[in-house]
Amino acid sequence: MLVLNVTYTMKPGARDQFLREVVTPQVQGTVRQEAGCLQYDYFCQADDADKVLLVEKWTDPDAQQAHLEQPHMALVRAAKDKYVLDTKLERYEG
Repeated sequence: MLVLNVTYTMKPGARDQFLREVVTPQVQGTVRQEAGCLQYDYFCQADDADKVLLVEKWTDPDAQQAHLEQPHMALVRAAKDKYVLDTKLERYEG
């Protein structure tokens, strides 16, 4: 299994706009239907309004790599370009 914890630091005040664009049936719902996807959830940090955590769990690294090439990921990249200042990735395999 592959687990990714992706912490996004938003531009000030941009968290809600970012979430409106990525927590949708067209993006989050479609990702959850991809082969090998076990979890794909966004979480807001309670003590920092400019932080968002994305937890991804995949059956294997190949499934996650195929996910990055899906057409709906262009919507995620566009939202990141508009609203995200920094991204931190933690990767766990087991």
